[in-house]
Amino acid sequence: MQYEVKKFNHLLGLAGFSDKLLENHFTLYQGYVNNFNKLDEILVGMEKEEKYGTPEFAELNRRLSWEFNGMRLHEFYFGNLTPVAEQKLATGREKEPQKINEQSDLFKAIIKEFSSYEFWEKDFRAMGAMRGIGWIILYYDKVADRLFNVWVNEHDTGHFSGCVPLLVMDVFEHAYMLDYGIKKNDYVDVFIKMINWKVVSERL
Repeated sequence: MQYEVKKFNHLLGLAGFSDKLLENHFTLYQGYVNNFNKLDEILVGMEKEEKYGTPEFAELNRRLSWEFNGMRLHEFYFGNLTPVAEQKLATGREKEPQKINEQSDLFKAIIKEFSSYEFWEKDFRAMGAMRGIGWIILYYDKVADRLFNVWVNEHDTGHFSGCVPLLVMDVFEHAYMLDYGIKKNDYVDVFIKMINWKVVSERL
């Protein structure tokens, strides 16, 4: 079964994100989906021909998780942004940024782990501002019933095994430089305002 490219055009017009930046980002995401499907098809063919001991088989398998995680992390990222349709009041004016529901299980879990929402956000923002490329992920560990803010450098390394990604922020340059240049903190500010907390809470 091939993976299909998900459509995120409902994000066009997103406050703080130019359509050009989003369209470029969607194209990059599509590349991960297409490359994973190609690699998967090639590897299935090699398995049928029993080319297990070849260098090509080894290298393509090593590449597979990089393409898959690049696909899936982008889906999490786009999915936890607030759709444009939910950003405006009936009058056409901008709504206030969505806030986390203080009665939600997610909010209670954040308080339990970080002592306050403000401390969690400060930690998440600080990780987003760190030098380097990667992802900032709020993970939930079902085994210990704990939350972690985690820096993931590349798609296939640094993940907390068995944990559920609740909130995903892309901090590769392609996610912000077209609009913000090197002002990464400005991008992080906008991202925080555009979080779809309903979606993030449902992931828990």
